[in-house]
Amino acid sequence: MTVPAQSPTGATLDVDRSDPAYRTWLKEAVRKVQADANRSADTHLLRFPLPADWGIDLYLKDESTHPTGSLKHRLARSLFLYGLCNGWIRPDRPVIEASSGSTAVSEAYFAQLIGVPFIAVMPRTTSAEKIRLIEFHGGRCHFVDDSRKMYEESARLAGETGGHYMDQFTYAERATDWRGNNNIAESIFRQLALERFPEPAWIVATAGTGGTSATIARYVHYMQWDTRVCVADPENSCFFDGWTTGDPDVTCDRGSRIEGIGRPRMEPSFVPGAVDRMMKVPDAAGVAAVRALERVIGRKAGGSTGTGLWSALKIVAEMAAEGRQGSVVTLLCDSGDRYLDKYYSDAWLTGQGLDITSYSAAIDTLLATGVWPD
Repeated sequence: MTVPAQSPTGATLDVDRSDPAYRTWLKEAVRKVQADANRSADTHLLRFPLPADWGIDLYLKDESTHPTGSLKHRLARSLFLYGLCNGWIRPDRPVIEASSGSTAVSEAYFAQLIGVPFIAVMPRTTSAEKIRLIEFHGGRCHFVDDSRKMYEESARLAGETGGHYMDQFTYAERATDWRGNNNIAESIFRQLALERFPEPAWIVATAGTGGTSATIARYVHYMQWDTRVCVADPENSCFFDGWTTGDPDVTCDRGSRIEGIGRPRMEPSFVPGAVDRMMKVPDAAGVAAVRALERVIGRKAGGSTGTGLWSALKIVAEMAAEGRQGSVVTLLCDSGDRYLDKYYSDAWLTGQGLDITSYSAAIDTLLATGVWPD
């Protein structure tokens, strides 16, 4: 259709779409989401015990204590505020998300909080506990057999229902305030302020959307810290390959076994230029690390935590070998109670063809001797 430059009479064209009822609903929805943040205490920074004479401190930022039990609670809150303030989330229309589980649990919580329907588009292999939690918070699960189809299926459902496809993989890094406002990076540095090494040598993150690593790296640069940021990537994921080759179009032909991280394509929210280092971590090594975490501090965690912890331990070993002192921080992303039938199941490991024996031995050797075995 051809749009006239002005009305035939030369009068001002004026279309007012303001909706008082919608604005009243919007203000109340934003208030509820912000009130949730106001009620929530900060998450703990746990110490992973290392021999004192190494002069190295290792910490895990325990994001499992959020109301929905994972790091993704922060992201979901930011995405809801972003979607509400952009006018994308509307009364009685569903919010739809492509997710391997934890983001969907958190988004179901916020959807229920503001009274809109929620649909999670997720792989059929998603853990039973995550499915239960999504449904507990009032969400509905819509399964796909191929994780690469989550994006287009989410967009299709949004078009069919008139809802909003949240698209965490595009908007995670945009929705989060990386300059501060109690983001995860600001919280880490504030909690380290009275430690003997308050400015960590390294922070290790893992990538699902890439939003967390982008937030941490941007904050570090903004605050002019010397801290370096490492991203640990599991098998069957493209972030490492895309980062090392500089190819944003790299893909892989299967989904990650480590729920919450690893993607079959380079996601738009991943910011390669902000990252200092990446490691490609075997899935068996990540599982060995979460089991070691339970032995050492008595806490179960998910596979994404193990992937990051393995990389953090390798960095600790490098520092010890070079006689460098300092601190390293990684993330405890969610509780292992969601994965008892996976990463804590020997039968699951056997079925996946994963042998963690050599990786567990490497961790034990490091903690006993300070040396990473070749």
